[in-house]
Amino acid sequence: MTHRERFCKAVSHQPVDRAVFDLCGSPQTYVDSPEVKARLGEILGFTGPWKGNYCVDERILEAFDIDTRHVGGMPPMPATRHRRAENGVTYNDWGIGFRGVADHWEMCHYPLKDATADTIMAYEFPDPDRIDMSAVQRWADEAAHLQRTTDYAVVAEHPVFGVMEIGCWLFGYDDYLYRLAAEPETMHAFARRFYGHQKKVIEKYYGALGPYIDCTTSGDDFGTQTGPFMSTAMFDEFVTPYMRDRVELTKKFTGAFYQHHTCGSVHNFIPSLIACKVDVINPIQPGVYMMEHDRLKKDYGAQMAFWGGVDTQHLLPRGTVAEVKAEVGRILSIMDHDGGYILSPAHTIQRDVPAENVIAVYEGAKEFYK
Repeated sequence: MTHRERFCKAVSHQPVDRAVFDLCGSPQTYVDSPEVKARLGEILGFTGPWKGNYCVDERILEAFDIDTRHVGGMPPMPATRHRRAENGVTYNDWGIGFRGVADHWEMCHYPLKDATADTIMAYEFPDPDRIDMSAVQRWADEAAHLQRTTDYAVVAEHPVFGVMEIGCWLFGYDDYLYRLAAEPETMHAFARRFYGHQKKVIEKYYGALGPYIDCTTSGDDFGTQTGPFMSTAMFDEFVTPYMRDRVELTKKFTGAFYQHHTCGSVHNFIPSLIACKVDVINPIQPGVYMMEHDRLKKDYGAQMAFWGGVDTQHLLPRGTVAEVKAEVGRILSIMDHDGGYILSPAHTIQRDVPAENVIAVYEGAKEFYK
């Protein structure tokens, strides 16, 4: 069975020889830490020039027998007047402000917080009519090359933000969630305007990459550690309609499977995501409310495939190699029935994760299938 066949059959809920293995197949399963990347290469004995155009040396992906390969990204657009840096804050093209904290940029300024409806509707967005199509074409050529010369599942990163996350980032989480309840007409008007932006990006991006990919993604975090951000009724009013339109439009340009990434507790939203024609959910974050592996497989395993599930908050940073292997075996014993499962860390690998534990994920899986 080829890597691509395994991926397509698994996501279609057909039996496969083993679960799909992923690392760096989407931004949510990257290895972020340069130290961990270097240590992986050192342990595995790789020297000389870096191979491939991925977030880790491709020899590492080959050593783990990874089934996926990543292409694409957010298409470049001309700078808006929002882009600047001042007083230690960097503002992006949406006007969202960030400060550097350790290895990450953390949001500290929300430009539409407490804004009037008129200001919201007049606010400058990046211009999707001016996408750098040369970058999009390079990604399309890369995807076509992978389809033609390899048997890997080609996974295209999403080209545009989600409606809830961009709302939370522009308004701030508190103001955005408050306005859903207090100013529903304003928030629907904002969502419709943002969907117009998404639509233009989707048409250009998937018009180029669509024929050459096996899966694509979106990202929008709907949950917290202890529950969803909102009720199911509110989700189905303010998020589901725009999500459904986005997925439907994307699938007009590609036959690829659709994966959605949402951290947190989203068990009760999964029927809505199924109705939106989402095929795979990531990252099935362990240890949060109602997201246990066995519960998800029992409740939704016949309709939704799952991607992720290996804990990056506690197990991978602090567990032993033996503990990691044991947990991987437990997860596979639950999730790998009639396909429907892609094994990967539940989120990016950061500097607190020993490289030995990353290796243990895939060694543990291979030992499980012996």
